[in-house]
Amino acid sequence: MPIVGNSKTRAEEVVARCKKLSSFSEDFGSIRRTFLSPPMRDCHRELARWLVAAGAQVTVDAAGNLRAFYAAEESRAPRLLLGSHLDTVPNAGAYDGVLGVVLAISLVEALEGRRLPFGIELVGFSEEEGVRFGTPFIGSRALVGSLDEQFLNCQDRNGISIRKAIKDFGLNPAEIARAMIGQDTVAYLEFHIEQGPVLESLGQSLGVVAAIAGQTRMEFTFIGRANHAGTTPMHLRHDAIAAAAEWILAVERSAQKEPGLVATVGRIEATPGATNVIAGQARVSLDLRHRSDELRLGTTAALTGLAEQIAARRGLTVQRSELLSQSAVEMDPFLVAEIEKATRSVGCQPHRMISGAGHDAMIMAEKVPAAMIFLRTPGGISHDPAESVMTEDAAKAIECGSVLLEQLATSSEFQKRMCRA
Repeated sequence: MPIVGNSKTRAEEVVARCKKLSSFSEDFGSIRRTFLSPPMRDCHRELARWLVAAGAQVTVDAAGNLRAFYAAEESRAPRLLLGSHLDTVPNAGAYDGVLGVVLAISLVEALEGRRLPFGIELVGFSEEEGVRFGTPFIGSRALVGSLDEQFLNCQDRNGISIRKAIKDFGLNPAEIARAMIGQDTVAYLEFHIEQGPVLESLGQSLGVVAAIAGQTRMEFTFIGRANHAGTTPMHLRHDAIAAAAEWILAVERSAQKEPGLVATVGRIEATPGATNVIAGQARVSLDLRHRSDELRLGTTAALTGLAEQIAARRGLTVQRSELLSQSAVEMDPFLVAEIEKATRSVGCQPHRMISGAGHDAMIMAEKVPAAMIFLRTPGGISHDPAESVMTEDAAKAIECGSVLLEQLATSSEFQKRMCRA
């Protein structure tokens, strides 16, 4: 189906804007934009310029989230949230997170000043990736009211807490409670690149997210005994790296046995880290994901027990800490059905999928009905400079989003939800 109307022009602008925002980085020659780093201020400034021109009122809340409100026909009408995150991983691509914010701006611009029965609030979340503080979703946690004192005291590698980072950005952490969404918020929608190869393998531009897999993130530290590599016989060693390696292979085998389960050890740190010294300590990460929380938690327990068995057999000890345990989240059935209807109306075959990646939508779903629309990711490449998006897919997303807004504006079910908000 050819690109209709001016959606192609808007899509080209969306891609250009994402590339513009990618220039705001902490690193020269690559993209890295972490929680409330100086480039985030540049990002806010550029987004605000586009949003004000579209007729929205722009603020930044105490958690550093960019908030923009496009008013409804009536001043006291409920509001629909559209958004995604503005932070990135190191050496990132130009579209993860940011594309969802820029597409939301394009949808408001496409209204050309026309008002809907609900207001539209756009959110550029300050943090989703968990890069700076080792724990994700700072931005969306503020909106659902789960940024507690303990969370705000988390520190980065330089000993700067989340609380201090907020202050250093010129914001007041004492006002975080004011960032919470109100009773007038009726739903949350998020556009995002798939970050995987499924849609491309199917030849589909868009995907309909039915659920987001639950996640466990842990850190295990195998503690043995450092010693000379040339003088210590193999049978008298307490090698922390060897223990970690045995466990890592067991993690891989466990995941291969369960359909849909993915398990990753993405980081290994050895101490003292010399070529001629047996490692006395090996610290490894674990990332475990599945749609079933029961299976995920059961596998986590089994792998924890296995780490203890391996350590004991080798004369080591093992310490563990849980960094994240995020439950799987089903997307709102009504919104999913409306997205499928809108997808079909713009010439795309709806494809329901499970997101293996975590998204702000899973946090927002704790408070309001939430749903997501995926865009095809060429090559399935994400979290990498080669990350890309096809202009025609962005155009389809704009068309689908515009149709979806019209559907919700005339839906009797959505009207009922607005009345309850």
